[in-house]
Amino acid sequence: MKYSITWDLDSLFNGGIDSPELEQRLALLDQQISDYSDEITAWNPESDAPAFEAFSNILKTQELVKNGFNQAISFVTAIQSADVNDKKAGTTLASLYSKSTNFENANVLLTKKITAMSDTLWQTLEKTETLSQPGVSFNLNETRELGKRLLSENEENIINQLSTDGFTAWSSHYDTLVAQISIPFTEKDEKTVELSAGQAFNKMMGDADSEVRAELFEKWEEAWAKKAPLFADVLNHLDGFRLTANKLHGINNHLQIPLEYNRMKEDTLNAMWGTISKNKQPFVDFLTRKAQLLGKEKMEWQDQDAPIILGSFEEKRYTFDEAADFIIENFNQFSPKMATFAKEAFEKRWIEAEDRPGKRPGGWCTSLPENKESRIFMTYGESINEVSTLAHELGHAYHSHVMWDLPVMSQDYAMNVAETASTFAELIVADATLKQAATDEEKINLIDVKMQNAIAMFMNIHTRFIFENNLHEARKENVLTDEEITELMLNAQKESYCDSLGSYHPHFWASKLHFYMDDVPFYNFPYTFGYLFSLGIYAHAQKQGSSFEDDYIALLRDTASMTTEELAKKHLDVDLTKPDFWQDGIDIIKKDIEEFLTITEKYI
Repeated sequence: MKYSITWDLDSLFNGGIDSPELEQRLALLDQQISDYSDEITAWNPESDAPAFEAFSNILKTQELVKNGFNQAISFVTAIQSADVNDKKAGTTLASLYSKSTNFENANVLLTKKITAMSDTLWQTLEKTETLSQPGVSFNLNETRELGKRLLSENEENIINQLSTDGFTAWSSHYDTLVAQISIPFTEKDEKTVELSAGQAFNKMMGDADSEVRAELFEKWEEAWAKKAPLFADVLNHLDGFRLTANKLHGINNHLQIPLEYNRMKEDTLNAMWGTISKNKQPFVDFLTRKAQLLGKEKMEWQDQDAPIILGSFEEKRYTFDEAADFIIENFNQFSPKMATFAKEAFEKRWIEAEDRPGKRPGGWCTSLPENKESRIFMTYGESINEVSTLAHELGHAYHSHVMWDLPVMSQDYAMNVAETASTFAELIVADATLKQAATDEEKINLIDVKMQNAIAMFMNIHTRFIFENNLHEARKENVLTDEEITELMLNAQKESYCDSLGSYHPHFWASKLHFYMDDVPFYNFPYTFGYLFSLGIYAHAQKQGSSFEDDYIALLRDTASMTTEELAKKHLDVDLTKPDFWQDGIDIIKKDIEEFLTITEKYI
């Protein structure tokens, strides 16, 4: 093989979870946190003015601590993801989260001091060299505004300390439960193997044999249902903690924090979902037609991502090397810098892609600020879907890459725009494969692959949003049983899919990691935002031609330095609070559906 399918972690901390280098970095992190706390405690904005040298030093120490946490957490998470049975990785993560309490306490004090500054003194600070760096003024003004709702320093410290075992620990407990999930599967040679959750999911959703998909889906549902009461405990306590923290801070709208986190207006969110809801019928038509091509009247849940194989067509498979070369070649059509970066990621072994037992499900990309590198995790299975996933995660990595020279706080982009570069990379791969189609059968298969992403964004993720929104409303009143949570999920699926499916996934709420993440609330609507936003950028790229690359990089570099609406206005000249932008993106996908329905008519 030209490229390795396992990643290099030793260049980060040699020796894995027992690395002496990791131990030394964690000890240094403790010292840096202590220094940071002492600097903030001693800081007096009045006496520090007008040069604000002490404040500048505080921000430098803050960067060291943030980078240290991100480096260590990314490394340990990588080890745990690659081997869910590594118990020491779990305890090390717990220790890191415990350390973060002192850091958060110090941040609370800094925020309170910034918020308490008079407008006159703040204007003096804004004129200093420290705040003249890209995005720093925007981020600190944001901090100053959010700081107005903080409780007393002592009360905030108590909440932070309790969150370690009362919030973060529940999220970690979910990982412990998932590690115990295994799915028995009998192979063609009649040998029964135990598939990890990640392996089972890939096979269940992507195998060409409908009987295999149906068998695995039944066992998949059974496995998650068996532990449903445990998952219900975790979900109840995670959402309960969030709602309690909101209430203590005078927040009644549970969407306020997710929207603030994404630097996005509720008008924008409503415009997006409202426009999508008015355009559901074409997507229902697509799912129904695909089901018919698979020999069924209605779409079954596990068949949504199934390959469409017609006539003599055989779905093209890509070895890891072939996928890498394909991605690099097609990235180069839009951005040579992006292609060069992707090649570097493959050559330097930044990607864990091996298909083996013991890995957690899903895929992700994480940043390592002290090395100015990324690492990508996935389980590669040679289908075009996995090629798209690989491109998606490389898009994330490239986003980080173009921002490494910015101040740390100006690299902290929100999830909705985080999905911009990744989805853009996926679109490149989808269109490239479609252009190479030699027959109608191949074109049908590839349009379907492209549509799988659209269906996920407009139907599946809409399900997640509806479910989580309703769950929060219900949780305000009572703790819910696993049966009640399951009912909420079924209702959300039927609403989002317009009750068009032949079967549903009742325990989807238990199997989906995103509902259990403590650091990002409502880990759903930003995906759909990023997808449609990327469609706008992709259309812009096709118009701009060779001048696009620098415009694209400029947009990515601004993603943590302004609101979402300001970003769209500056770089695309659109108003996100109006339906026009969202409709334009949906119309692009509807054209794919029209072509699909036309060329598949003769197969029905």
